[in-house]
Amino acid sequence: MAILPILTVPDTILKKKSKPVKKVDDKLRAFMDDMLESMYDAPGVGLAAVQVGKLLRILVIDVSPDDEDPDPHFYINPEITWTSEDLAVYNEGCLSVPEQYADIERPAECKATFIDYDGENQEIHAKGLLATCIQHEMDHLNGIVFIDYLSKIKRSMFVRKVKKFVKEKEE
Repeated sequence: MAILPILTVPDTILKKKSKPVKKVDDKLRAFMDDMLESMYDAPGVGLAAVQVGKLLRILVIDVSPDDEDPDPHFYINPEITWTSEDLAVYNEGCLSVPEQYADIERPAECKATFIDYDGENQEIHAKGLLATCIQHEMDHLNGIVFIDYLSKIKRSMFVRKVKKFVKEKEE
């Protein structure tokens, strides 16, 4: 397995729409394993393939608490099929917007269909942090980063801070 570099804003790849995966095979599973390792290394709770430069409709997510065993989930070609009318606010962060956080309001629950790691069709009814994470990562597949929900001024401020953070990290 390998740690993949994670793209940060304002990289234009993050604004592109991802394409459906045509088949689940060992090569794709190896890529998803690398995504998962990269997410854990960052550390984060979710990662979309576009964040590592691949325009594929793939997510890896693990919202298990730090004091519990990892519980990774792989979502290939996910589609949100339902969202609740009830809303929830979470203080979201993003591996592509390092060290920046903002309160984002999203549906409190969602249902999604997807293909799993083994190529099987699945459906999930997610609540709480998992629902937020699925919606956040699904946004990436459609070229949306969580800061796109913020005012233009705040979004610009976040991008400047990320550029500075990346530059300092490289030095």
